[in-house]
Amino acid sequence: MDDLNLSQLLKIRTLLSVEGLGNVKLLKLAGTFGSLDAIFNSSLKSLTSTPLIDHNLAARILTAIESPGLVEPEVEKEISTLRKINGRFITYWDENFPTPLRQIYMPPVLLYYLGELKKEDTQSIAIVGTRVPTHYGKLQAEKLASELTERNVTVVSGLARGIDSAAHRATINQNGRTIAVTGAGLDVIYPHENKKLYHEIAEKGLIISEYKPGTKPDAQNFPKRNRIIAGLTLGTLVIETKLNGGAMQTAAFALEQNKEVFAIPGNINSPMSEGTNRLIQNGEAKLVTNADDIITELELKLFPTTAKSAPIPELDLNIFESKIYELLSEEPKHIDKIAIDSGMNTSECLVNLLTLEFKGACRQLPGKTFIKT
Repeated sequence: MDDLNLSQLLKIRTLLSVEGLGNVKLLKLAGTFGSLDAIFNSSLKSLTSTPLIDHNLAARILTAIESPGLVEPEVEKEISTLRKINGRFITYWDENFPTPLRQIYMPPVLLYYLGELKKEDTQSIAIVGTRVPTHYGKLQAEKLASELTERNVTVVSGLARGIDSAAHRATINQNGRTIAVTGAGLDVIYPHENKKLYHEIAEKGLIISEYKPGTKPDAQNFPKRNRIIAGLTLGTLVIETKLNGGAMQTAAFALEQNKEVFAIPGNINSPMSEGTNRLIQNGEAKLVTNADDIITELELKLFPTTAKSAPIPELDLNIFESKIYELLSEEPKHIDKIAIDSGMNTSECLVNLLTLEFKGACRQLPGKTFIKT
């Protein structure tokens, strides 16, 4: 953690301490100004000239910028704890920030982690499910995690009791790569009985949290945790869950992010199979029985063609359309993410995206996502 990163952490914590300036608005503001430094060098006039910031919020931002000492003790405490546990942090603006997370709605501004970030983790599948699985569910989690590991797919889960722990453990036993996304600070191991598993994952894989050190595993943390599990992966496999289980939230996030959802069918008389069977029944999840079913469905994403693309015809675009067009790719991108990166508000983006669609330059997909055509 060099001085530059420490300075950036201080800037982020300073801005996030401002009432009314959350992650989403901060990302949009940074997109408008071009960088965090530009925000810190801004004036009341430049802040209020953006549609994001009213006079009162702008005044609070400037007050916070002029009083960095208010958050310095908190930042120093974070750094001290991270050094003790060999933890690190990465910001949305860092080059090595996980690319898939840049594409989701409400991407995290900060991630804390133990272990090593690897580019090959883009080829990953989430395995999630109930904390109280049946014997059948646990066996399926172990089986699918092992099969995916044999195919060099990273297994992502939430380190919870039950299905999550079974998936992590099976992956480690196969000397595979696994990522645990937690709902607490890196120095707070939850559940406590997973202490040994936690340290094994930190040593051989990766543990990620968007929560600063010392954060307790409060209930409201886990839905936010689930969007990251879905966001990191190519798809989400649900093993067993009730209709109101947290795994259903992860599946919903995956669908919202235009990701694939898979489910293991279960006993129709078992409450733990209600969720998976419903996902399959509603056509929201593909029924799978082994890893090959998942690999086949994701074949193009896991093994992209090396054939050269056809030349792109010249398009008659204005300056705003060109700016948005350059931000698009073959991977779906959410409208909120486009707004953040372009520095425009959502309404302006939608108007220009509609024009691009008329010109055949982009296409809208479910979940308010867009791709370049």
